[in-house]
This record gives sequence, C-alpha cells and structure tokens, in this order.
Amino acid sequence: MAQAAARKPSPQSQTPTERLAALYKALADPLRLQILRLLRNESFGVLELSRILDMRQSALSHHLKVLATGELVSTRREGNSIFYRRTFLSEDGAFNHIKQASFDQVDLLEIPGWQTRKIKQIQLERAQLSLSFFNRNADKFREKQGLIVAHEDYRKNLHDVITDLGLTADAKVLEVGPGEGEFLVELAERFDAVTALDNSREMLEISRQACATAQKDNVDFILGDTAVARKQKHSADFIVFNMVLHHISSPAKTIKDCATLLNEGGILLIVDLCSHDQDWVRESCGDLWLGFDDNELEHWAIRAGLQAGPSSYLGLRNGFQILIRIFKKDA
Repeated sequence: MAQAAARKPSPQSQTPTERLAALYKALADPLRLQILRLLRNESFGVLELSRILDMRQSALSHHLKVLATGELVSTRREGNSIFYRRTFLSEDGAFNHIKQASFDQVDLLEIPGWQTRKIKQIQLERAQLSLSFFNRNADKFREKQGLIVAHEDYRKNLHDVITDLGLTADAKVLEVGPGEGEFLVELAERFDAVTALDNSREMLEISRQACATAQKDNVDFILGDTAVARKQKHSADFIVFNMVLHHISSPAKTIKDCATLLNEGGILLIVDLCSHDQDWVRESCGDLWLGFDDNELEHWAIRAGLQAGPSSYLGLRNGFQILIRIFKKDA
C-alpha cells in the first residue's frame, strides 16, 4: 500500500531556514507582488481579487496559499467568505525586516488604472448593499440594532470615555452614521457645534427629526460619507463612529479620510463589535463586516498617520463584545 503523503508543515512548525525559503518563494513572483500591493490598505475576498486581477479563482487560490505559507498574508472568515489582508508585523516576528522592506518596495508600484476602476466598483457595490438595507429599514433601525445591542447597554461607559478625553464644549464634533440620532442628541448636549454625516437620506432625516424633537439647533447635517466631507474641506476636533464602521464598505479608507478631517490634536473614537462569527447579522442588520480585531483597527489608524490611544472591551448578551478604541492626531 502506498504511504500517504505527509502533510506540509505549518509555518510555525518549520525550521527557520524553511520559513525563510517560503518567504523568498512568495516574493519571487510578479503576480504575488501585485496581490500584496492590492492588499496595502484593504481586505478582499477571493472572488473580489479574481475580479480585480481578471483571473480564475483556482489559479489565484494557489498564489494566495503561497503568500500565506510565506507569512505575508493572513485570512479572516466573514461568514462563508474568506478575506485576505497583509500580515500585521509584530516587533518580534520572524524576518520582519525583510517583510517590511518588501512591503515598502511593493507600495511604490502603481496599480493599473483598470484595476483601480474594478476596486472602486467593488467598494461601490459594498456601499450600495449597506445603503440599500438602511433605505429599506430606516423605520425599523432601532429594532434591527436591538438584535445585537441597544445604545443604553453601553451608554454610561461611552460617556465616561468621552469625559476622560478632556474635550471642551467648543470642540467641533462629527458623528458618522448617527442612525436614529439618540447619541447625536447626547453629543449636542455636551458640545456647542456638532455635525451629523450619513449617506442615507432617510436615516439622516430621522436623526434630524430627533434633534428637532429634543430642541437641539446646534447640529448640522451632511448627506454623504467621509470622502464627501473631505472634499468639502470639513474639519473636526472629535470624530465618532458609534456602531457604524461594520456598515462601511472600506473601513481602512474611511479611517484615512478621518485622519485628514481631524484638526491637529484631534481624536477619533471608534465603538464597534469585536470580531465574531454570527453571520445572520448580514441579512438581519445589514452588516458588511463581522466586527473588527483591535490590531486591525490600530494597523489602519497608524498607516493613516494617527497615534494609538487606549482601548477597552465591554461584554454583551448573545456572545457579542464591544470594542472602544481611541486614536489621536499629533498636535
């Protein structure tokens, strides 16, 4: 009887020489370098990468496997889909000086225009998927959100965090995706000038009505996303994402926009779900992403030029956990 083929050892079980050889093998192909360039600030699924590169999924999967064996990319499951991103380099990681130098050189490569157009189309499709959900369910937002978490479940903790930031009442505040406006009203009570930004006209109108009911006339409303606010040269001292980043098509790009929008010394506050595996929230709540890892948010923020601040976690029902993360822009 033929002996079964031995399973290829994982990177962690290989010798240093084998791991170094796997790393150089992964780098020794123009297409794999192109994939690494595409993954600079973004996570893509296999089907999305197939579209961008205009190649068969089976051929692409081979190259992704080689990159994973070389410890240059990592995977993350989003429901039934596998998303790929660059490996986050820790200070004590193996051969990180080679990986970082390779990433730096790869980032100098240009992305062809036809690939850039496909990336924008994928991001647009993601955004339209989320926008369509909120346009259809604007009148049921609280009910849908309540399936995961209610604002009241973490309201006190959130306000304690804001208090500790030491912001003055005259700070310019921007809330992205204010939903039904519950937290927006609370911000308007603490600060003199608040702006609400939402790409759903229906949701923006609901938050406007909430402010009118609470007799808060210190809130401006902008229809659009952070890219729109950036083009309008808007600025803020304090930007808040309260349980909204998992609805945004490109979180990394959005955080980069926020770095531009923040004034010197400004603060970005992200409140969102930690990574989870409850895929039902896609259909029931319109979520594009199944939460985020702390180091994922930190990686995006640091690449955007922000400084990492404190983080904290809150346990919730149904197995969900909230991550509260603070990032700052140098003064």
